Amino acid sequence: MSKMYATLLICGILNGEINGYGGGIEMLFKKKDKAQVIEFDKEKKKAIIRCSICTGEQVAGFKDKQTGHFTEVMLIRNDRDLNEFMKMYGLSEVPKEY
Repeated sequence: MSKMYATLLICGILNGEINGYGGGIEMLFKKKDKAQVIEFDKEKKKAIIRCSICTGEQVAGFKDKQTGHFTEVMLIRNDRDLNEFMKMYGLSEVPKEY
């Protein structure tokens, strides 16, 4: 038995016991499913990117138009993340809010 195989077996990866998920070793190398368009209530919520002026961190999410409550969806680290967010929710552009 190789060391890597033994390590994976001990960690539960081969048995599919990681965090209660039954995916096993095949899940380590599986390609991601293509993103589907997820609907959201455009009348009540507005898609924005919240940007920190101190750290430059950018978080994509939705802001409730009535209460102003922001719900984080994903961290935007680069243009690819931004494009993924826009594709996921069927958006053509997302304004930034500082």
